[in-house]
Amino acid sequence: MTADTDQRLVDRVLNGDKNAFDMLVLRYQNRISAAIARLISDSNEAEDVCQEAFIKAYRALPLFRGDSAFYTWLYRIAINTAKNHIVSRGRRPPTSDVEIEDAEMSEPGKMLREIESPESSLELEDLKSAINNAIEALPADLRTAFTLREFSGLSYEDITEIMNCPVGTVRSRIFRAREAIDVIVKELL
Repeated sequence: MTADTDQRLVDRVLNGDKNAFDMLVLRYQNRISAAIARLISDSNEAEDVCQEAFIKAYRALPLFRGDSAFYTWLYRIAINTAKNHIVSRGRRPPTSDVEIEDAEMSEPGKMLREIESPESSLELEDLKSAINNAIEALPADLRTAFTLREFSGLSYEDITEIMNCPVGTVRSRIFRAREAIDVIVKELL
């Protein structure tokens, strides 16, 4: 349903209805902002990059073929814009695509059973830290596939398009990332 609505909005924009793009921005602004904020910690910079990503998407809209979901296409533009921004600032891209606490789709503190005690709070913080460190330690290709799946909730097919590799490779990368994180978490437990 969303894909049909997105395509109709894209068609309206291409036919001259600029307000239709506003509807797409409103629909995806929070998700795109969250994705960019995982790469760029400065909120003002992240906001600028988000705006730049939407401008690029608007200008490139005639190139959108509808082969993938609009969000996948937009997400790819946003991530590439963020990475280009980081490189243009003379900084290396971050070692982690995601900070666990900032993850859009999940919040470990809510997912893990919380028991109110200083010991359990400390254990929870240790676990969060271990998971975060494990994600940061992953090679870039594993980390990207893992975060796109686990934190952005994208399908394997969408990740395939974003990473420009076969679906089997995506599945393998996610599996290997999960294994590596499991090893570290099991050491803590």
